[in-house]
Amino acid sequence: MKEDYYKILGIDKSADAAEIKKAYRKMALKYHPDKNPDDKEAEAMFKKAAEAYEILSNPDKKARYDQYGHAAFDGAGGFGGGGMNMDDIFSQFGDIFGGAFGGGGFSGFGGGFSGGGQRRTKGSNLRIRVKLNLDEIANGVEKKLKVKRKVTAPGTTYKTCPTCNGSGQITRITNTILGRMQTASPCTTCGGSGQIIDSKSAGSDADGLIFKEETVSVKIPAGVVDGMQLKVTGKGNDAPGSNGIPGDLLVVIQEESHPTLKREGDNLHYDLYVSLPDAILGATKDIDTVTGKVRIKIEPGVQSGKILRLRGKGISSINSYGKGDLLVHVNVWTPKTLSKKQRDFFEEMRTDEHFEPKPDHNDKSFFEKVKDMFS
Repeated sequence: MKEDYYKILGIDKSADAAEIKKAYRKMALKYHPDKNPDDKEAEAMFKKAAEAYEILSNPDKKARYDQYGHAAFDGAGGFGGGGMNMDDIFSQFGDIFGGAFGGGGFSGFGGGFSGGGQRRTKGSNLRIRVKLNLDEIANGVEKKLKVKRKVTAPGTTYKTCPTCNGSGQITRITNTILGRMQTASPCTTCGGSGQIIDSKSAGSDADGLIFKEETVSVKIPAGVVDGMQLKVTGKGNDAPGSNGIPGDLLVVIQEESHPTLKREGDNLHYDLYVSLPDAILGATKDIDTVTGKVRIKIEPGVQSGKILRLRGKGISSINSYGKGDLLVHVNVWTPKTLSKKQRDFFEEMRTDEHFEPKPDHNDKSFFEKVKDMFS
């Protein structure tokens, strides 16, 4: 099970944006790869802190995390999904480090960012909405999505940027009253990639990229919620240059309404209307579930408002904690018009003792039923 993001950063849930940023910067500086070369444990902590900050620093993601926990981002989360990447961390949060490491530089772990080395740029992300019906959400589904993304055009070649000599950064030394100060910033000629266009194909843009439609297969786990975002690593736009990293495809879940079932977390609700004779005499009824219709028995004398719980007939938990339940709400339908014969019958029964309300301790009030439903 994933570690709590608040515990990773050592803060309370009430922490504001400034406290979250301060806590992350403290951890990032402590476990920064330049301070802990070849230390796998420090690398893991550095990645954990970045993942926690990526979620908690975003108000929308923080709200979803506070409500659903890690379930809101399973298969999608911050840097989750396709695994953490040092280039992701430094491209998004390099400004956190200020000048502590030569302008936010990074020198280890496979040639990512470097104070004096080449910077690997990342392409832009793409976002697509996917509509899912309740059956697909309950059981999980694999979707084939057509995505139009930017890729490097055939025949496009790049060469070393003459301005930064391939480092991706410009170093400046200035004299101050405190002495000589060195600062580094991304090269404005190549955008920090260390490369510029040498030759490009006809029809490509200024970065040598063209649009290409691809079919991407996305496995959507059971139990996703409306607004949840899944990440498909490397299926966004290509980055300019031969050493760039493609962006990601962000798949946003949109839940379609069901004609008879209402969702509440992992539970489902179904309104069952029964006639007065069925309520008195008992009956069997077919009702909808996410796995097809099931037949249930209505006991004689059922009361309107009774809730029948069908265990395990709800939505699968995205955390693999099992399935929710289907709650069937019994509503006794009272006819609005009667024939003379029917009216005469009920007039006769008005004073019959069998029709007198006689609730006992098993007949719970509305508020007790609501309490039981949420317990």
